[in-house]
Amino acid sequence: MKAKLASLLARVGLNGFLLGIFVAIGMAALLPEFGSSESAIPWNPFIQVGIALLFFFYGLKLDPNQLQTGLSNWKLHVLVQLTTFLGFPLLVMGLVSFFPGLDPNFALGISYLGALPSTVSASVVLVSIAGGNVAAAIFNASISSLLGVVLTPLWMHLAGGEVAGELDLWASIQDLSFKVVLPVVLGLVLHRSLFPKIKPFLNRLKYLDQTVILSIIFTTFSESFSQKLVTSFSWMSLGGLALFMLCILFLVIGVLLILVRSLSFSRGDQIAALFCGSTKSLVHGVAIGKVLFPSSAILGIVLLPVMLYHLQQLILGSILAKFFEKNKKP
Repeated sequence: MKAKLASLLARVGLNGFLLGIFVAIGMAALLPEFGSSESAIPWNPFIQVGIALLFFFYGLKLDPNQLQTGLSNWKLHVLVQLTTFLGFPLLVMGLVSFFPGLDPNFALGISYLGALPSTVSASVVLVSIAGGNVAAAIFNASISSLLGVVLTPLWMHLAGGEVAGELDLWASIQDLSFKVVLPVVLGLVLHRSLFPKIKPFLNRLKYLDQTVILSIIFTTFSESFSQKLVTSFSWMSLGGLALFMLCILFLVIGVLLILVRSLSFSRGDQIAALFCGSTKSLVHGVAIGKVLFPSSAILGIVLLPVMLYHLQQLILGSILAKFFEKNKKP
């Protein structure tokens, strides 16, 4: 049983990559000057090129035929996208305002989590394991990623507190369109000609994604540690934040379960809605955050809730996927 669960967690990303996140944060704590803005290493150009490549290959892996097939199931798509970009942000904003004693830095990060698009690979894998509608999961995860370029900055402009005053909304959207949408569209256009050539190397391409994300995490936390921002929080406050994230996850899953059953969705659509609507993308959180929060020190704090939620959604999602798999109707 333990071996099966470990294998399942590894399939959705809870493996060496997650360990790498902790290692990156640990290295940032030990050697903050190595990854901070004072470092002699030109981290920023490398990271910017890496982000563009990351989304180019994401677009290259998208199958236009699968996206076209998914268009017909509009009720499911509307529910997932409304949950991701309306229900989730409003729920988070309500919870943050309900707890006025919450640290403002944590409140900003939690608001940012609520505004993020759905995760791509993890949600699709979980839906597949659980026996859900995989085509719908691919469609919703892909559309969510593109909508997030506009809607995530918009939500942060409305709910970002002091940062909202520093956020140039349209400049951020233009920047993200250039760095995210353009590479995705270019990859999608070149899918037919290039995808067959890279298909044998898909398993290796994940290391590019992980290297870029870990580099951003390392540099942002290096800046935070160099300015002694992270060390200002106690272990109790960090534990409280983790518990708060877990409560949000349970609440969103509970609401989605009620909605999909009341709307009489098929079993496959229920599973797709559950995993696509409750998950948030760490990859997009890091990439979009790099634009919205130019200060690496601030970004390091903002990403704390996102990374905690990412860990929890993988663990709980894997358990739920296994439950659905075992309870398939013959």
